[in-house]
Amino acid sequence: MRFKSAVLVTAIACTTSWTVHGQVLTQRSVSLQLARTIADAALAACTKDGFDVTAAVVDRAGDVVLVLRSDRANPHNAELARRKAYTSRTFNITSLEFRNRTAGASEFAGQRQLVDVIPLGGGVPIRVGTEIIGGLGLSGSPMQEADEKCALAGLAAAASQLK
Repeated sequence: MRFKSAVLVTAIACTTSWTVHGQVLTQRSVSLQLARTIADAALAACTKDGFDVTAAVVDRAGDVVLVLRSDRANPHNAELARRKAYTSRTFNITSLEFRNRTAGASEFAGQRQLVDVIPLGGGVPIRVGTEIIGGLGLSGSPMQEADEKCALAGLAAAASQLK
């Protein structure tokens, strides 16, 4: 009798689907509205300084949320801005910091070989507290430091939304 019960329990177990209860992740990311606020402010800061730039915002996954191009920005600026945003989001540092950290014979130099990563200034991570939710990249000013300055101005414009 014991054997028959064991066989029956085994048969039921094999035909019954078991649900493993996992953890549901809740993650914050950049909305289109937030991306517009940040990108508009960044473009305005660069326009004020006399630079025609392109701004790109990526979400926490590194996917493009928004690309805004000044009327006279160069065609290649959109791709550079996107890659700067992606680099900042990926490494959670400015792309200028990434450039400096991976320069020369640095132990991190190999990171420059990753697809879509670029060691040029102008990208900044977008954070809510310490949580990274995206990245902003600017391209088109004559100096990478100027791109970063405008990007930081974009973040400052949305500071109240990033708390």
